[in-house]
Amino acid sequence: MTARRAAWALCGISIALVAGGIVLFFLNDFRSTSGWGTGAEFILLCAPMLAFPVVGALIGGREPRNAVGWICLVAGFSLAVLGASGQYALYAIETNPGGLPGGETAAWIGEWAYVPAVVLLGIYLPMLFPAGRLLSRRWRLVAWLGAVSAVTSAAGAAFLPGPLEDSVASVDNPYAIAGTEPLNGGFGLMALCFLAAAVSMVIRLRRSTGIEREQVKWFSFAAVVLAALFGVEILTGVFLGVPSGPLEDVVTVCFAFLPIATGIAILRYRLYDIDVVINRTLVYGALTGTLAATYLGSVLLLQLVLSGVTASNSLAVAVSTLVVAAAFQPVRHRIQAGVDRRFFRRKYDAGRTLERFGARLRDEIDLDALGSEMRGVVHETMQPAHVSLWLRAPEAGR
Repeated sequence: MTARRAAWALCGISIALVAGGIVLFFLNDFRSTSGWGTGAEFILLCAPMLAFPVVGALIGGREPRNAVGWICLVAGFSLAVLGASGQYALYAIETNPGGLPGGETAAWIGEWAYVPAVVLLGIYLPMLFPAGRLLSRRWRLVAWLGAVSAVTSAAGAAFLPGPLEDSVASVDNPYAIAGTEPLNGGFGLMALCFLAAAVSMVIRLRRSTGIEREQVKWFSFAAVVLAALFGVEILTGVFLGVPSGPLEDVVTVCFAFLPIATGIAILRYRLYDIDVVINRTLVYGALTGTLAATYLGSVLLLQLVLSGVTASNSLAVAVSTLVVAAAFQPVRHRIQAGVDRRFFRRKYDAGRTLERFGARLRDEIDLDALGSEMRGVVHETMQPAHVSLWLRAPEAGR
């Protein structure tokens, strides 16, 4: 009971911090405290800032000995402190100078408050999910190194002399300590721990069975989607020169998928079939990428072909649109078959088995042989515990 109250108390504090940050965000004329996103990143960040503590409280209240719930709680609290302190510092230093006390201290807190959330979610959550235990004692070394990286990274960010890098105002670090520059090396160690945690998650997925495997699938799915979005944002921004603001906003909102998937996996995994979600994501993600590449490629090609005939791009765009529309269904079917064959082999094999049985059904006239073969097909495709075949007796006179 005490653990449940503590979990919900921490959740309530996090929600209160988010609410205070929202009020300050309006008072600050909707100004962002970082260069991330399109400028409304605080409102978008409210999704993960609220999702993590709420999911953590639900898990902590139900399974207080499971470290996953407390990881989500503390990470959510860390994010709430990060958001609220940034808005507080902005108001106290720039919007209304001197209107609130401790503006520089709030800016200083925002300089390092993200580190606990990053370490907990990037290292400890993948290593401890879903039961709150490491794979084996060998992984304790990574856990200890993660703690070392957290302390050194936070200390390096908190006590580094000079202006606060993440502050919206030109504020020198009020708590600087000379000689702390080498502590910034903790981020390199943190990156290695991230990689080790990802390997741990992959190993757990390969070894797990039954319920645990379904739980790990949910978490892995959310983690892979989030990593893919980060990758797309980086690639489009660095190599294609596409403005990253909107994509960064999408990443911010989708960050809430991680606690939601965690909560579903631990609390309500029986209600949802993660394989269906993964299947649709793979199919429509690949379909979107393929059709987008086809559209852009055909537009460029037609522009080159038609450049001597017309200077307008309207014809190239119209023809490309028709090509993509005509290719939608055939491409989708091919991608679906490829995904099933590569990632969902049992479903693919079951479909092939049913096709062969349907072809044989047209030629079979022996009822006993047909019944025996039908039971075999059902066993092979659906793997039930028991199969019975009931046949209705023919009516008299027929």
